[in-house]
Amino acid sequence: MNHTKINMVSGNDTINQNRIESLISSLDILRLWYNFIRLLSMEAWLLEALEVARKAVETASEKQASDIVLLDTRGVCSFADYFVICSGESERQVKTIYEEVEHALKKAGVLPHHREGKLSSGWLLLDFGDVIVHIFAPLEREYYQLDELWSEATPVITIQ
Repeated sequence: MNHTKINMVSGNDTINQNRIESLISSLDILRLWYNFIRLLSMEAWLLEALEVARKAVETASEKQASDIVLLDTRGVCSFADYFVICSGESERQVKTIYEEVEHALKKAGVLPHHREGKLSSGWLLLDFGDVIVHIFAPLEREYYQLDELWSEATPVITIQ
């Protein structure tokens, strides 16, 4: 090892190269530890897709959504593992379900990758990557029949 002496500008003390390398190494370790703790504190990291889907179902149910279905689409769909499909009886309820599902998952550290639809269309969608949440008005739910379209998916939860 090279023990080159370096004069510190802030004082008369001298420090050798090994000590500086040790300090730099300690700072790197502290940075890694800090980032590791930040990741652990993010619940999203800990939530699996099924847990995200169940949280969406639970929240929709709390907001009185009707005909809630959680489908395991892993065997029949290439872009998502789970679909949550539910209905609201009015525009106001559809909006509330949409906002509350997004809020509950955001609180858990899960943010949507994409949002789709307009309230006036009767179909709102929250894309959480492996979990897609579909919130319908009754007429649009009946018209699009996603439950039938994805009938080969395995039902995990059904709440009438």
